[in-house]
Amino acid sequence: MLFEKNFNMNQRNYLRTNSLLFALAIAVLFSHCTSKEALPPPNILWIVSEDNGPYLGCYGDNVATTPHLDAFASEGVLFTRAYSSAPVCAPSRATLITGMYPPALGVENMRSTYPVPSFIRFYPHYLKEAGYYTSNNHKKDYNTTDQPSAWHESSKEATYEKRAPGQPFFHVSNLYTTHESRLHLDSIARQHTPGTVKLPAYHPDTKEVRNDWGVYYDRIQDMDQQVGEILQKLEREGLAENTIIFYFSDHGGAVAGSKRFLFESGLRVPLIVRIPEKYKHLSPHEMGTRTDQVVSFIDFKPTLLNLAGLEIPGYTQGQAFLGENIPSAQPYAYAFRGRMDERIDLSRSVSDGRFRYTRNFMPHRPYSQYVGTLWKAPGMRAWEASYQAGELNPAQERFFLPKPFEELYDLTDDPDNIKNLAGQPAYQKELERLRSALDQWQLENKDAGFIPESFLDSLSSDGTVYEYIHSTAYPVDHILDVAKMGASGKADHVDTLTQLLQHENAIIRYWAATGLIHTGPEAGAASELLLERLKDPSPAVSIAAAEALFHLGQKKIAIEHLTGVLSHENMHTRLLALNTLEYTGNDAKAALPIIQQLIRPKEDREYDNRAMWRLVEKLSPPGTNDAM
Repeated sequence: MLFEKNFNMNQRNYLRTNSLLFALAIAVLFSHCTSKEALPPPNILWIVSEDNGPYLGCYGDNVATTPHLDAFASEGVLFTRAYSSAPVCAPSRATLITGMYPPALGVENMRSTYPVPSFIRFYPHYLKEAGYYTSNNHKKDYNTTDQPSAWHESSKEATYEKRAPGQPFFHVSNLYTTHESRLHLDSIARQHTPGTVKLPAYHPDTKEVRNDWGVYYDRIQDMDQQVGEILQKLEREGLAENTIIFYFSDHGGAVAGSKRFLFESGLRVPLIVRIPEKYKHLSPHEMGTRTDQVVSFIDFKPTLLNLAGLEIPGYTQGQAFLGENIPSAQPYAYAFRGRMDERIDLSRSVSDGRFRYTRNFMPHRPYSQYVGTLWKAPGMRAWEASYQAGELNPAQERFFLPKPFEELYDLTDDPDNIKNLAGQPAYQKELERLRSALDQWQLENKDAGFIPESFLDSLSSDGTVYEYIHSTAYPVDHILDVAKMGASGKADHVDTLTQLLQHENAIIRYWAATGLIHTGPEAGAASELLLERLKDPSPAVSIAAAEALFHLGQKKIAIEHLTGVLSHENMHTRLLALNTLEYTGNDAKAALPIIQQLIRPKEDREYDNRAMWRLVEKLSPPGTNDAM
């Protein structure tokens, strides 16, 4: 009887205990199922460094000293294939703030100020209207007309601390420490011995180049310390468990040959995202892992709005990669290059994370077009001096040579992008696939990059470039065909390009004339029409025609025409002429008397003035410019 009594008592205790456990399990399950609805909107913090690729310990860089970012990566998702849309700040930030590709808006050229359509609203507007406190500290550089009302506060003092009690915040903390200009302030590497740095294959092994890399790693270490301070502050304030944190850079690296160029070194960025436990359902990836999913700056606006639970505007061109109900990953990241400060160029690129394909529409211009800011770096000057002394190997000297029309790189086997596979039969399948993807992207965006900037100035005075390229006045498919035809440099296109010099559309005439620069002596058959085009109503067409004539031996008339254009009222027209004179060698000396009349003090940083100073210093005898 005692046994039976004890058994019944134990059974009752067992059932009571398990009933309690079952009820608790149901409560937990119910709580989990309803927690998403009950959660407040997350705070979102963007920490944005400048001018650095993934030169971090967590990305496998053995030189970098980045303990705070390495620890942060162990708690977040590390993206191995994240890309900026442009290899320079302002155009890449235009992509971030608008959620559209700048070539689709006419704002791809460095520090442009052209307006965008009124329906395009900067992303903080949507967060602000949803109740977020929006603050930016402090860089904007949006490459278009600002929309200051998007922010509650944007300044060097801006902080999320001014929000109302309980109000969610979106804050951007911009860190300037790794910017290219910071490399020029301290000429000695202090924390990182230059001799330990592994140089990319395109750099010569000089003390100046090594020191630039050492200083750069010093600045990255300083930036890592700043990131650590920001993260520690969030912890102290008890905000970390409610805040989704992004760390990324605004484009690739700062050392010569990366920033401004459509290589992995200029486009690939670090991206680490940490999502608190309560919001983990907003990530398809576990924290503390890495993903090779291809993501691009075009995806950041929809991702941000999706994390905040907001509707993504229909005009947005990217797609969310975090948040609920995310689509399947996109296969490609697209990138572009237009005018970089005082130098005019046009290139487009696409990558699937394994291969990069780039198309250069101005292959007669070398990668190494002189940009004053870039040449402040001792390593850049040493690289150029080594080239002039004939000391470089083929991988190092190609930076100073005309570009190929097409480039294809295997990013796994060739991370420095020095082995162009575009002409190799074994890679034709990849070449065709990426060619097609880039064609489709340019056509879908109605790529405005083909419009000379002097045209853009007049277009934006009456409306927006976006409106123009969506009109019948801009036959982008025809323009793209003509630009590719000319850039290919094939002599069998000369007849077609010559005929197109008389086309009614000035943009097509411009690219026909530009194409004849590339086709060599066979373009001589077009000389008569090129001479007529010197009187073209479009100055850009006449400048391209003058350059083609120069290369056909008619140097005197070409230089005279280019010199005459230097007094034009439009700055971008003057700049185009100066860019052309830069590549006429000593023949440009004939333009010096006019340039010396037009030149302004060096403090005037307008792009045409920078280009004039460059020509004066390049062509004048030593000591003759001291009084200017």
